[in-house]
Amino acid sequence: MGATKTEEFTTQENRTAQLAKAFAHPARVAILRLLAEKKACVCGDLVDELPLSQATVSQHLKELKRIGIIKGEIDPPRVCYCINEVVWEEAKQTFESLLSTLKPATCC
Repeated sequence: MGATKTEEFTTQENRTAQLAKAFAHPARVAILRLLAEKKACVCGDLVDELPLSQATVSQHLKELKRIGIIKGEIDPPRVCYCINEVVWEEAKQTFESLLSTLKPATCC
């Protein structure tokens, strides 16, 4: 497997890619949508609402938490996850900024 060469890109480009990864899988989009609607959720509730196994949901939650777009509190045996509003706003501003850079095409 080749190196990703992330060090060749700016901090902002790498962060944009991380945030984009949060939305790069339909399961993560569904998890984010559910968390945004409910304001908070436990992993078991997500498994009940998604056509995914507990292990798959847990892996997606782990990735979303690593990116920082969700936060969670452990209250054994349950873990409660919710949207991290600060990172959600960061993602919103990042994508708005990126998407607004498009200029009308004069080719194609």
